[in-house]
Amino acid sequence: MKTIQDWIKEYPLLNDLVATKEVFWSNPKYEAFQTGLKKLPLNEKDVKDAEERLKRFAPYIAKVFPETRKLNGIIESPIVPIPAMHQQLSHLYEHPLEGTFLLKCDSHLPISGSIKARGGIYEVLKHAETLALKHGLLAVNDDYSILDSERFRNFFSQYSIAVGSTGNLGLSIGIMSAKLGFKVTVHMSADAKKWKKDLLKSKGVTVIEYKEDYSKAVEEGRKQAHSEPNCYFIDDESSRDLFLGYAVAASRLEKQLEDLNITVDENHPLFVYLPCGVGGGPGGVAFGLKLMYQHRVHCFFAEPTHSPCMLLGLVTGLHDKVSVQDFGIDNITSADGLAVGRPSGFVGQTIESLLSGSYTVSDNELFKLLSSLADTENIHLEPSALAGVIGPVKLWTEKEGKEYIQNHNLTDKMKNATHLMWATGGSMVPKETMNEYYKKGATLLL
Repeated sequence: MKTIQDWIKEYPLLNDLVATKEVFWSNPKYEAFQTGLKKLPLNEKDVKDAEERLKRFAPYIAKVFPETRKLNGIIESPIVPIPAMHQQLSHLYEHPLEGTFLLKCDSHLPISGSIKARGGIYEVLKHAETLALKHGLLAVNDDYSILDSERFRNFFSQYSIAVGSTGNLGLSIGIMSAKLGFKVTVHMSADAKKWKKDLLKSKGVTVIEYKEDYSKAVEEGRKQAHSEPNCYFIDDESSRDLFLGYAVAASRLEKQLEDLNITVDENHPLFVYLPCGVGGGPGGVAFGLKLMYQHRVHCFFAEPTHSPCMLLGLVTGLHDKVSVQDFGIDNITSADGLAVGRPSGFVGQTIESLLSGSYTVSDNELFKLLSSLADTENIHLEPSALAGVIGPVKLWTEKEGKEYIQNHNLTDKMKNATHLMWATGGSMVPKETMNEYYKKGATLLL
């Protein structure tokens, strides 16, 4: 029953958040890992179960998506050093930045070209496996490549899948569901790009468009699932399966870092910067990373200044009981994948003791970073994927970031730190659209 002014008085950070200014927030509820872990509804066994399921499906994935054959049907992305961008960030923001800078290229994940290829595809596969096992068509020790047959496509065609999306989750779920034979409907918000809608339609996916934002798309997807007996709704706001699909990324990360001779230990901390919309992707990854590296990893969420829903939910403690619109924030951003007004309550409550902090970034900064990364490293990302790239700058230059370093006894360790920016999407953006993004960023840099 508090007014906005009451909330701002209690949490002064909200003053700048409501004014859509860039902010940095250090999480006061961040706890020692073991303490936080005991409160969680999921554990390492759940992540391992998800990882094993993805391995079972790998022969099928390799068969129907040739681009995955190099990794034998495992959907994974590379980590690449970005030393030239490291120098550019120091130059742009006029501050020396210590440590090693790496980019996790989920932007180039096969099949759907975004982080959503992890959680979205995983949940579709789990649902397909559950149905096939239940009807005696499949056993867990089978070669799952048998799913690529008319018998299975006909079976799955009796069932439908629905999802609400701003774009990338819809791509992942739509492409995977249609390939298996499901009837699939993607309810898309006003923020979704036309090329994403067109791509889905070309795969045989039903796309329903709304003038409203993400919350409306989710609401309509739920309605469809309630009205159709064989319809399964993939709920980005509260799905544990999506969350676990994302969490698997962390266990694979360890080997990738080892291959790059990157050490993560007491004296070599790992900082990870994750673009955040509703929260499932970054939340799942952060959860998996904390299981893997515990207090040696420091995870930060990054949101657009006009769509800071997760930060708003965490600061107030209201989670999904509050939206940015409740505070007069318009939820309009060029970072379409992050254009979410209300956060996942499940994710917020699950990670609130594990998250080091969060920050916001303006659309103009995203475009400048987009052009800079293209110029320095020849890597092209969509605007939302750049939200993580400015993370180390925020940590080093913002008052709260500096205090985080000091309060966690990290000052003398920063020269040995690794900064991993999670690039969440971009490889499937049409060339002409990417050129427009680049030109806008280049103009802003002048």
